[in-house]
Amino acid sequence: MTSTNESQTTVAVIAEQHVELRRLMDSVAAGTAEESSQSFDRLVRLMAVHETAEEMVVYPAIRKMGEQGRRIADARSVEEDVAKRVLAKLEGMDRTSSEFQLAFLEFRADVEGHAASEEAEVFPLLSKVRDDEPTMRKVFMLVEQLAPTHAHRLAPESALGNLLVGPFVSIVDRTRDAIRDMLAD
Repeated sequence: MTSTNESQTTVAVIAEQHVELRRLMDSVAAGTAEESSQSFDRLVRLMAVHETAEEMVVYPAIRKMGEQGRRIADARSVEEDVAKRVLAKLEGMDRTSSEFQLAFLEFRADVEGHAASEEAEVFPLLSKVRDDEPTMRKVFMLVEQLAPTHAHRLAPESALGNLLVGPFVSIVDRTRDAIRDMLAD
């Protein structure tokens, strides 16, 4: 996923993932059909685990910082919920169709806007977390390892929902990924 090390902050991990998401979206938009499809598969997986970790770790942490933190976390959570639904729809579409291309361009613009909002609003709040930062980064990375690997239209939107449903969905997703990878060889 990312090349994290023990000295990285949670903000640095998320920023690095934003760079990778942008790179993957560029590849989906401009690559050959095969490159685009492979990049899209990686994009789906990274977005699914990234958004789950933010919902379970980052947003609860900034909600504790008062009204501004709650407002920012709520706004970003709504954007992520919309993105999950659109990503699930895109995943079921023919990736060579013009409908996919148009929907992906709109999705990409929304993801770019979401990432920019996180970088401008969430990062400064997260940077204030000092005492629990190493734990937060470790929990963020652990959640990503256990999170579902596909977007689901009816996926939970809250930390509690992800905690209750996420592990079961993750097992199904990871089994489906393993089977797909075995059949591709």
